[in-house]
Amino acid sequence: MTPPPDLLDQALHAPTDPPLRPLPPQVVGLLRTLEAPPRLAAHLRAVHDVAFQLVEWLERRCPELAVNREAVLFGAATHDIGKALHLDELSGPGSAHEEAGRELLSAHGFGPDLARFAGTHASWTASDVTLEDLLVSTADKVWKNKRVAELEDLLVVRLTRASGRQPWEEFLALDDLLGRMGDGAEHRLAYQGAFPVHA
Repeated sequence: MTPPPDLLDQALHAPTDPPLRPLPPQVVGLLRTLEAPPRLAAHLRAVHDVAFQLVEWLERRCPELAVNREAVLFGAATHDIGKALHLDELSGPGSAHEEAGRELLSAHGFGPDLARFAGTHASWTASDVTLEDLLVSTADKVWKNKRVAELEDLLVVRLTRASGRQPWEEFLALDDLLGRMGDGAEHRLAYQGAFPVHA
């Protein structure tokens, strides 16, 4: 008798078209330890891939702007980790996963500089918001082709300050990028939807 497929493993590693980059190894290990829902793993993989593209573009567009690449990618790969504890928020609204995710990451040995993304990905207006927070929040919207003008304006301000270019130049460049990234949303949504909330 053939054993049932390991749906979490498939969500983490199955080939996709277009390809999705793998999650960082420490995140894969954590998701396995938590026996995370396959749909959560698929979602984190999709958002992580978008964040990777966003950081690559930012480093080319504005090398003067210091960005912690590893922090952004970790943040995108774990921003919804609290949904492993709040399964209802995988298919419906809710914010209980945010603080739960921060606490879960802390409990597994990740420092506040990395655990914070689980709590900040849905709140980009705080006075202490970092560029890395903005990038994770943007990836978490654009993966499904959702655009949030207020969030994008905050990124434009950071770009303008660092590059010295006009705000309209940075706006048009960012708008073009996010539009192109949004075009892949249908494939990412289908990939996530192919996996169940429960293993």
